[in-house]
Amino acid sequence: MTDTTSTSRADTARASELGAVARFLKATEIDTRMLGMIGALLLIWVALHVISSLRLGVDPLDFDSRTFLTPRNLWNLSVQTSAVAIMACGMVLVIVMRNIDLSVGSAEGLIGMVMGFAQVHFLVRFVGLELGNPWIWVLALVIGLALGLLIGAFQGFVIAYLEVPAFIVTLGGLLVWRGAAWWVTSGQTVAPLDATFQLMGGGPTGSIGATWSWVVGIVACLAVVFALFNGRVQRKRFRFPLRPIWAETLHGVVTCAVIMGAVWLANSYPWPIGIVNRYAAANNISVPEGGLFIAHGIAIPVLMAVAVGLVMTFITNRTRFGRYVFAIGGNPEAANLAGINTRWITMKVFMIMGVLATIAAAISSARQNSSTNVLGTLDELLVIAAAVIGGTSLAGGSGTIIGAMLGALLMQSLQSGMVLLGVDSPLQSIVVGAVLVIAVWLDTVYRKRV
Repeated sequence: MTDTTSTSRADTARASELGAVARFLKATEIDTRMLGMIGALLLIWVALHVISSLRLGVDPLDFDSRTFLTPRNLWNLSVQTSAVAIMACGMVLVIVMRNIDLSVGSAEGLIGMVMGFAQVHFLVRFVGLELGNPWIWVLALVIGLALGLLIGAFQGFVIAYLEVPAFIVTLGGLLVWRGAAWWVTSGQTVAPLDATFQLMGGGPTGSIGATWSWVVGIVACLAVVFALFNGRVQRKRFRFPLRPIWAETLHGVVTCAVIMGAVWLANSYPWPIGIVNRYAAANNISVPEGGLFIAHGIAIPVLMAVAVGLVMTFITNRTRFGRYVFAIGGNPEAANLAGINTRWITMKVFMIMGVLATIAAAISSARQNSSTNVLGTLDELLVIAAAVIGGTSLAGGSGTIIGAMLGALLMQSLQSGMVLLGVDSPLQSIVVGAVLVIAVWLDTVYRKRV
């Protein structure tokens, strides 16, 4: 009798505990799938940090060494993630509409090569602009955007109006654009690029410094508070259910803490000693005995990726075009019968993908200070994997921009960690492929249970 009573009480307590968790998730409206992804990302970070510490023979709590969880490595990780995250935002729309784009890596390579050629040869030799002219990087970027838009429009037209499957069109694009990138310069690397253009690649000069980083962080926190307040006002206006005040406050506090923590981390990574000494000598600054600390701050490519993420989130959640994209992905036949111009929407989605490939190409080539034939190689796999891991269903109809960007960070964390651990390139490819397959399998299991 006593055992039965104890068991009953334990079951009641467990049910009450689960009920409390369910009530908490309902009140805060937290996406459990997104929460799981963040948990997996943090787990991967901790595991890579511990393994790298053991490999180097240092204390895992020593964050000044060359282990994974150091300001230096995390800052570089954010820069490396930017290009893939930007293209993943566009891939979300493509996959949501039940299509695929296998050509984004090759398109990135071709556009990067054309922009590099424009800076080093075309605008200087044929147009007559002098090296260092402030218009060089602007015109090169405009040329790249026009080319990306054209590539996206062409592929979208063939897919939407000629009704050729997206897999075949973009597979052909993968080969064509990669070959065209070689043809532009006959396989030669184009370098060095315009000094202003290089700022989009990050580095000591491609960052905004400590002061402006704090300013950006404060402005971002104010924007979060305003968004929460405005969202509550809109819910009242349309008589939607309101979240409890404590849940709104928790959202704001956690989000602002993450933002300011990221700013602090970016400001904890100093310029290299050699660059600091040259900067001090050029500006007549005396270097103290312990050295001069100049923080990188937030990198420009990271700001570009965040800006693209915000714009794409607004497009998907707050515009008619975004609603049409998800409607088409959910049921193409019903969307067509409802009067949605599915062909034109499809074409516009691929045009957006082309523009985002241009921005990614600018960041990647600027970071290398050169345009090479290997630029963007296999990036299409990372982009697709990032979107799928981020919750975009290959069956269409569902996906989030923030999820894809987190997926890109997760994929890049794995690659960066494996490079830090000295893992061979073939094994890196095996891990990336395995993660992609597991992500699709988990997506299938999740959707069967929902």
